[in-house]
Amino acid sequence: MTDVHSTTTVRADAAVAAAAVDATRWNRHDTTWALGLYGTAIGAGTLFLPINAGVGGFWPLMILALLALPMTFYAHRALTRFVLSGRKSGNEDITEVVEEHFGTGAGKLITLLYFLAIFPILLVYSVALTNTLSSFLEHQLHVTAPPRVLLSLLLICGLMVIVRCGQQMIVKAMSILVYPFVASLLLLALSLIPNWNGAFLAQASEGISVNKLLLTLWLAIPVMVFSFNHSPIISAFAVDQKHRYGADADRKSGRTLATAHVMMVLTVMFFCFSCVLALSPADLAAAKEQNISVLSYLANHFQTPVIAFVAPLIALVAITKSFLGHYIGASEGFQGMIVKSLRGRGKAWPAKRLERVTALFMVLTCWAVATLNPSILRLIESMGGPVIACLLFLMPMYAVRKVPALRKYSGKLSNVFVTLIGLITLSAIFYSFFA
Repeated sequence: MTDVHSTTTVRADAAVAAAAVDATRWNRHDTTWALGLYGTAIGAGTLFLPINAGVGGFWPLMILALLALPMTFYAHRALTRFVLSGRKSGNEDITEVVEEHFGTGAGKLITLLYFLAIFPILLVYSVALTNTLSSFLEHQLHVTAPPRVLLSLLLICGLMVIVRCGQQMIVKAMSILVYPFVASLLLLALSLIPNWNGAFLAQASEGISVNKLLLTLWLAIPVMVFSFNHSPIISAFAVDQKHRYGADADRKSGRTLATAHVMMVLTVMFFCFSCVLALSPADLAAAKEQNISVLSYLANHFQTPVIAFVAPLIALVAITKSFLGHYIGASEGFQGMIVKSLRGRGKAWPAKRLERVTALFMVLTCWAVATLNPSILRLIESMGGPVIACLLFLMPMYAVRKVPALRKYSGKLSNVFVTLIGLITLSAIFYSFFA
């Protein structure tokens, strides 16, 4: 897959040897990646988190806030270490490392799971973008939105133009967009403070039974996993770290991940609490019913001109960033499936043809789903959650026990925690199907 990989993976300058890079200092490259990781995670999941987590009440939200950082950091660090464990040239993505460690058959299966973990999220963003822009046109600009089939096509094609600029440009674009986005998100959260009311806190004073608390947490953890998930860009991140830092890649990537995750959790949870404190439980239920993000609901709910115009724009930027980040992983998985299938028959496609087929598939499927407008939260719960749990939480933990290069990480308490979160996420999904 080396011919394909050269077009799909961010690379440091080949002239700079890994040994020549000072791995002890934080540099601009690390900042770009930290912001790129942050930008991939902050999107539709974040903007729907206050709705799902807030509906459950005060105490479940408090516990979820405490779980957010360890849950996010340990899982993504484990997946990064798994990709770094490849013994070949250092340019292997996750699909190639899986095949190296577990064989051709397992490689094909995990590549399929990798694609299924990310592709539904891309569909979620397609729906969320269309709904957010349509709501903004109608409620804030007071103009009739174009037919949904046309609006969604224009949006998807516009995003594909950015994608065609290449993966390195995508990561740089996301890292640049993070600055105004974080500032806007925090300013919006602060501007909501005068609207905080006692409706949400009243639930805390009423108390909650242990059974209801556990059930609420059980069903909310998959949404929390999705909200902080940036596994689609981890493979490209790990390959770039290994290429740039060599033997120091594990330590260096750990620092970058920790920086991104602390920033992620602090900003997202402050925004989440500010939203739920400014709305009532009935408002949150209404937002869920309308199938729009909390930002779109805030814009329609409050008469403040600033919130009305800024909130949907923030949502559009956030979802656009995450769409681009997830496209990297989705295309990587899709191309990996094609390459492995052709390789089994002794065939291969040129990189350009592979890219064109991938782009056409992504445009048609995203356009179709955005036009049909299925429930976003239902898509998250039924499609994204289980496969993310297997790929991000369970597969790296299995590899720690089975892969010699990863056994040095065994016996850690964090491994038990990550496995437990993965199993909870899986069981919660099955519960939601049969309840």
